[in-house]
Amino acid sequence: MAVPKLELRSLGNTGLKLSSVGFGASPLGSVFGPVSESDAVASVREAFRLGINFFDTSPYYGATLSEKMLGKGLKALGVSRNEYIVSTKCGRYREGFDFSAERVTKSIDESLERLQLDYVDIFQCHDIEFGSLDQIVNETIPALQKLKEAGKIRFIGITGLPLDIFTYVLDRVPPGTVDVILSYCHYSINDSTLEDLLPYLKTKGVGVISASPLAMGLLTEFGPPEWHPASPELKSACQAAAVYCKEKGKNISKLAMQYSLSNKDISSVLVGMNSVKQVEENVAAATEVALFGKDHETLAEVEAILKPVKNQTWPSGIQRS
Repeated sequence: MAVPKLELRSLGNTGLKLSSVGFGASPLGSVFGPVSESDAVASVREAFRLGINFFDTSPYYGATLSEKMLGKGLKALGVSRNEYIVSTKCGRYREGFDFSAERVTKSIDESLERLQLDYVDIFQCHDIEFGSLDQIVNETIPALQKLKEAGKIRFIGITGLPLDIFTYVLDRVPPGTVDVILSYCHYSINDSTLEDLLPYLKTKGVGVISASPLAMGLLTEFGPPEWHPASPELKSACQAAAVYCKEKGKNISKLAMQYSLSNKDISSVLVGMNSVKQVEENVAAATEVALFGKDHETLAEVEAILKPVKNQTWPSGIQRS
C-alpha cells in the first residue's frame, strides 16, 4: 500500500513548501534523554520516507549535538539537497545569548560545518526576547541579509515565546526582510493566541511555523517535565484533560496534534522527535486528520475542561536548564 504523503503548505512569500508536520530536532541533542546516533539517523530517514521535508535545529540544542546528529541523518538520506528544507538558529548558545553581527556571522559557518551543508534554507534569531529587540532590528537582521547575499542562507526568521516581539520587529524592518516567524506554545488546545496574529503576519507576507503543539509536554498522558514553567492550575487542568481522553480510549497528544494541524495558515507544525515510533505516530495523526477531520466531540469536551485556563501563558524568563 502506498504511503499517503503529508500535505505541503506554502511558507509566506518564500516559495518554499513545507510538510504540514515538521521534524523538531532538539531531542536529537539528547535534551530529553540519551539518543543514539543510529536512532537519530533512523528517525530522520523514516521522517523523510513518510513525507516530512522540513527539519529544524539550533546550536543551542544539546550544545551543538542536535545539529551534528541531524547532519548525519540528512547525509544518510543520500538524496539531492533541494529535496529537504533545513532551518537552524543563531544568537542562543550553551554559553548564553549573543546577537551581535560578528557572532551570528561566525555562527552560520559553524552550523553549516556541523550540518554538513553548503547552505540552510532558513536562519532564525533564536528566542529574541532575551536580547535587545533594537539590536535584532538594527544589527542582527542586517548581518543576516549579508549572509543571504553570500548564499549561506536563503531566508531569515525570528523565534520566541511572547507574541509581541514579532510585531515589534516586523514593524521596524523593511517589508520582506524577515521571511518567517517561529512561535511556540501559542497554537495548541490550551492556548491559541497565535491565531490573533495570523492576519497581521499575512499582510506582512511572513510565513508561520508553530512549534510545541503538545505545549512542552502539558498535553501528554505522562505530563510535563519538572522544569515546566506553567502554573499548577494549568498543569492540573491539562492532566485532567489527559485522563479524560484516556478514559474515552483517546490520546490527548494525538488530539492536540490534530488541533494544531487544522489551521492551514500555519505552514508547519514542528514536533520534537527522536525515534521511528514517534515519527510514525506524528505522521499518522496528520494523515488521519487530513482524511477524516478533527475529532470534534472529544475536542469540545477537552476544550470545556481547559476553559478556565485557556490562553494562560508563562514568562519566558524562566530558562530551561
